Amino acid sequence: MKVTVEKNARHLGIAAGKAAAALIAAAIQEKGQANIILGTGASQFETLRQLTASPDIEWHKVVMFHLDEYIGISVAHPASFRKYLKERFLDKVSLLKAYHLIDGNADPVEECTRLGALISAHPIDVALAGIGENGHLAFNDPPADFETTQPYIIAHLDEACRKQQLGEGWFKNIDDVPTTAISMSVQQLMKSKHIICSVPDQRKAKALKNSFEQPVSNMYPASILRNHEDCQFFLDIFSVSLLSREASSYR
Repeated sequence: MKVTVEKNARHLGIAAGKAAAALIAAAIQEKGQANIILGTGASQFETLRQLTASPDIEWHKVVMFHLDEYIGISVAHPASFRKYLKERFLDKVSLLKAYHLIDGNADPVEECTRLGALISAHPIDVALAGIGENGHLAFNDPPADFETTQPYIIAHLDEACRKQQLGEGWFKNIDDVPTTAISMSVQQLMKSKHIICSVPDQRKAKALKNSFEQPVSNMYPASILRNHEDCQFFLDIFSVSLLSREASSYR
């Protein structure tokens, strides 16, 4: 794995967005098309801002998937990740070849099946992701299922995950935060050829420390990224503050 540390979230996002743009452009150059996964949440704000500003991507040759969506939330809800991606990505770039959003209002089992068939036909070139305050990947909270080969699963959100969503301002109170979501599985994310993982802010420091220093375990879901052949971590001086040694020394 490769680790880059920047001075703050803005500079982290610039570096991560540039790295992602270069990988997407390279996939298009090589294959004529790039299949990508986009993460959402506060950790991706600056990365997506930089990515959408890239002048070098032929967006009409890009197929997009995303990581997760709450079950039972409409696209108009402030916390909807469909809404997030429309406002922060789809409205910022020229028309994609295709995009496949998770419908949180559909039957969850049928939606997992639909999306699973689609992503299985589109090997992923570049995935953008983050790490939750509880160490989750997508909505794979600990103990995460490292074994399932289903591309999308129904996930049950733990208390720490739901408190993070509340703390980031997506919901007015904890009772409003859903307890279930459709999430990309860990195994599906790990199939991506390249992963760009953006982890800013002090509140992610403990999760990052566990992901880097604890044994690879489903109790620390993001720790599995250490097993990926090309995962690039983009961190800031706040998220690395609890590491026991220089971030660049972790492999």
